[in-house]
Amino acid sequence: MTSILLSGCDKIDELEVKAGLKNSDFEYIREGKVDKIVIQNIRDQGFKFVVTDQNAIKDLYDILSSGKKVSRKSSLQPDYIFEIYEGNNKIHKFNYIAGLDKKDFGNLYSNNQIYIVSKRIDNDMINNFWNIRMPPNNFKQVYYGSIMNTLNEYFRDKDKNKKIGINFRDDIDGSRFILSTEVEEFKSDLNDKFKNAGIGNNNKDKYDIWVTIKTEGYKSTLYKATITFWDKKNKSEKIYYIYDTYSGAGWDIKVYKNEPENF
Repeated sequence: MTSILLSGCDKIDELEVKAGLKNSDFEYIREGKVDKIVIQNIRDQGFKFVVTDQNAIKDLYDILSSGKKVSRKSSLQPDYIFEIYEGNNKIHKFNYIAGLDKKDFGNLYSNNQIYIVSKRIDNDMINNFWNIRMPPNNFKQVYYGSIMNTLNEYFRDKDKNKKIGINFRDDIDGSRFILSTEVEEFKSDLNDKFKNAGIGNNNKDKYDIWVTIKTEGYKSTLYKATITFWDKKNKSEKIYYIYDTYSGAGWDIKVYKNEPENF
């Protein structure tokens, strides 16, 4: 009876592979050949975790084997690197973009394999390790909301059509929570109000106003940052101080021109 049931399961799997509902590229995980998976945050080299629990590895297999094989990968910057350690020092390395690409391009890929995989990786695995670092509640809202509010304050009496470059790359403490799909959403909101603004990172000389974000401290209900504006033409600098607090109603985002008490 057991033999018949197992045979039936194998046939179902084969049908799912033929129908494109599953792939057979990760069977080495199901076969128990993997003893650990290393997940590295690309923006923060200190944010790395190692998965050795076999139940967690099995859950990851279920997600990866259900991934859809595609021919094109997303153009977004990867958020994580997955290293899957098979026996005999064989390592399978994949870039991973958290969330799904709106154009249905692959969000998990190696040099010769591209897949669209479920956001369950974010919800079931990565977010559990995020909780170790105690990120601010709803990081997306407080981080990008603080930047937008500060831009509105700075350009209250200035030309909004200037070329504005937003620099995330130097924000060491905030970088571990930045996701490429959320940056894309922020860019869309940004261009609605500042049509010549963009994510500059290392291209400082291309912009009239250079905006650098630096997270100064955070916990689940508090977020502090400085946002610095550099005016290339006037060679002038202006620093704003962000002091945000969270309650059940959401984030209270406050922008100060001078450093507040207890900052």
